[in-house]
Amino acid sequence: MNYANVPQTSAQQALPAWRSRLLFVFLLAGMAGLLARAVYLQGIHNDFLQQKGDARYGRVIEVPAHRGMITDRNGEPLAVSTPVEAVWAIPKDVVVTAAQVKKLAQLVGLKNEEVKAKLSDVSRDFVYLKRQLPPEQAQQVMRLGIPGVSLQREYRRYYPGGEVTSHLLGFTDVDDNGREGIELSLQAKLGGKAGSQQVIKDRRGHIVEDVASLRAPKEGSDVTLSIDSKIQFLAFREIKQVVEQHHAKAGSIVVLDAKSGEVLALANWPTYNSNNRSKPELGLMRNRAVTDMFEPGSTMKPFTVAAVLEAGKYKPNTLINTENGIWTVGGRKIHDTHKQRSLSVAQVIQQSSNVGAAKMALSLPPQVMWQSLSGNGFGAATGSEFPGEACGKLRDFKTWRPIEQATMSYGNGISVNLLQLARAYTVFANDGELKPISLLKQDIPPVGAKVYSQTTARAVRDMLEMVVGPQGTAPLAQVAGYRVAGKTGTAHKLQNGKYVDKYVASFVGMAPASNPRLIVAVMVDEPGGVVHYGGQVAAPAFGNVMGAALRVLDIPYDAPLNNVLQAKEIIGEDA
Repeated sequence: MNYANVPQTSAQQALPAWRSRLLFVFLLAGMAGLLARAVYLQGIHNDFLQQKGDARYGRVIEVPAHRGMITDRNGEPLAVSTPVEAVWAIPKDVVVTAAQVKKLAQLVGLKNEEVKAKLSDVSRDFVYLKRQLPPEQAQQVMRLGIPGVSLQREYRRYYPGGEVTSHLLGFTDVDDNGREGIELSLQAKLGGKAGSQQVIKDRRGHIVEDVASLRAPKEGSDVTLSIDSKIQFLAFREIKQVVEQHHAKAGSIVVLDAKSGEVLALANWPTYNSNNRSKPELGLMRNRAVTDMFEPGSTMKPFTVAAVLEAGKYKPNTLINTENGIWTVGGRKIHDTHKQRSLSVAQVIQQSSNVGAAKMALSLPPQVMWQSLSGNGFGAATGSEFPGEACGKLRDFKTWRPIEQATMSYGNGISVNLLQLARAYTVFANDGELKPISLLKQDIPPVGAKVYSQTTARAVRDMLEMVVGPQGTAPLAQVAGYRVAGKTGTAHKLQNGKYVDKYVASFVGMAPASNPRLIVAVMVDEPGGVVHYGGQVAAPAFGNVMGAALRVLDIPYDAPLNNVLQAKEIIGEDA
């Protein structure tokens, strides 16, 4: 057979040498390129791979700072932060069954549909399922083993006093930031600063390694308030009882250390429980003792008397023609409840004569009277730095008409808040020195501003002591074993520019009168019972709180224990 003409297969055909060489070059170049790329990524510029890995498994989480504790002056806790957990999820990482959804919804207190909606929203990288969950409950969530669901430590504020201290302390929000009261005013000190930490998480979202601490949290500082918890409770209990007993709209009470200006108690009724996270009515959240203004009525008369004594216009025994209780100024009549032909300056305070106070006020140039009132802190903030504090209202003396100067002498046409009024009375407790207000415990008593001479301040204090005597307007303010000095106030309320038949009853006083240690101010808004005078409504509450507080502080007696007038009927009335 002749094989010469048989065709050769492709395998039998000889390939050109250049083709194999070219293929080898391509393979070698490819390997070189891969090697160069590997060297570049791993050795020279490894940021890219690191970032991609971190994006998949690395997380930077916030490390919350522990909020500082708030205590009273004796170290009793008033506000503490307890550890809780936030349950959160990365929707795109979640793999969950219907049974797990149902159980998860039960644990976090949500409806099944809500949980499903949150877990299925892959447009969001991060979603909270529940904030501030108790640790035991949070661990039950984690035992469900749902990929993409994790916990984050946070803190919840707890207030042992509940409604007793709510207006004073305020509360924090879900992020543990102050929103009202002391919590808000001292947020910078209490809150601290959150830190951050870099971690690696597995596919299920669990932390498997702490990589680095990027910023350590700065813990909040503890705060010691001037408040005495025992006196705070006494004040709260009393104002609640008074408001309910007299069917009043609201009431407030303030207790001050007369020597230092420290606030020992501040309470209001009605109130709310700051441990209840459901939002209460705005009206219940108002700290009326500092945010609400009212006309102080006759509690202003001691400052009118102090001004004329300081100016040398009158002496305590100077007689004033009180016109049988009716006097006309600028076409308007001024009335007295107790009609007398004449009264001494001291008796004007004792029997609360509007006519006598008005005549004394009009003996002063408007500027002199304004300077006296302004010097006592009226028309200005107390310095407590409490959120929302009202400054009161004291108009420029250049705008005063004679009738306005006259009515201001007995507390109409001027507005104050209760803390402001209580502070003003420190001038009579400290021989003419007005003390600054403090909600924080003071190690050294602060130096106040001198407003009146010692002689003037002590003369007015003696007059105030007559007010709680048998012939005064507030015998029901007496305290067994102690001399008491104070002043009643009863003022018509001003609505839409007109005075209406609604009242504010008040009493401000100090004890022991021989060397005052405490000042207690009581205000009752719209008492609706059969009585509405300050001597009948506010004075008894003052006596109860003052007596209990003096005993709590173990203040020595300065009067016989049988000094209290045992009257079965209310005999005090106030102009």
